[in-house]
Amino acid sequence: MDRDNSHRTVTVLGGTGFLGRRIVARLLRKGFYVRAASRHPERVQEIFASEVNPPKAVEADIMDPTSFGAVIGGSRAVINAVSLYVEKGDATFERVHVDAAHDLAAAVRKEGVSQFIQISGIGSDPGSKSPYIRARGRGEAAVLDAFADAIIVRPAVMTGPDDAFLTTVVKLIRTLPLYPMFGNGDTRLQPVYVGDVAEGVGRLIERMKADDRSAVFEFAGPRTYTYEELIREVARLLDTHVRLIPLPYAAWDVLAVIGERLPLIPITRNQVDLMRHDNVANPNRQGLKEFGVNARQVDEVIEMIRAQGRTE
Repeated sequence: MDRDNSHRTVTVLGGTGFLGRRIVARLLRKGFYVRAASRHPERVQEIFASEVNPPKAVEADIMDPTSFGAVIGGSRAVINAVSLYVEKGDATFERVHVDAAHDLAAAVRKEGVSQFIQISGIGSDPGSKSPYIRARGRGEAAVLDAFADAIIVRPAVMTGPDDAFLTTVVKLIRTLPLYPMFGNGDTRLQPVYVGDVAEGVGRLIERMKADDRSAVFEFAGPRTYTYEELIREVARLLDTHVRLIPLPYAAWDVLAVIGERLPLIPITRNQVDLMRHDNVANPNRQGLKEFGVNARQVDEVIEMIRAQGRTE
């Protein structure tokens, strides 16, 4: 089936992840044949049980180049939505975001696939002191070295009912007597709904413009907040009062080390590193608006979180 429909077949690596499964769903609804590739293909049937034409579940490990051929062959486009937030064993930021991304891009080029999209992130910087941020930046360069026409998509901080950011903010506002801020709360953020990012990626594949080759797109939300403004806005939407307390980044670094070992503390070192710098889209790069996506406001995402009982 895939070979006969190569002009409509899209392979999504990380197809069961936070963003990847939304990309898969959007592509299915646009009439594409989709391969959802991951290390856990058994999850595909459960995640996409409600789809009339579910994706094809395929097993692939981005750290194993020998698994790429059968997965990407015959594709119109390949999307790398694999991400790593906490290093464990051989799964390091450098291995996943740089080496494996390069190997995948090279395999995609060798197979003659027309389009390769690498999901990165706003703020990616090969010169950063943060291992995570540096690896994301180096990964972009590695992908373009292997596949010169590759497209880079950089989302801002993504939000949604099962995210690791806004859902946590909601829970903390409702449970803590004092809300600890990152530093003085002056980091600027432009949070974006994960479904809007997925829609933007889907429309990027639909249009297949020659001008998109080697381009970098930055998908961000409709409004920029300081971290403090965002917390106060969420509290207002929850109709509750919040008392904020600045917490130095050095203290967050300690909490993050503990949090990577104890799930009760929902914070990682890379999240702390990201909060040290503004996370807003470059106005000189194309974003969701250029794809006709009317990005959702934070209040809409909060309603989604509340509707799924994430605040209980």
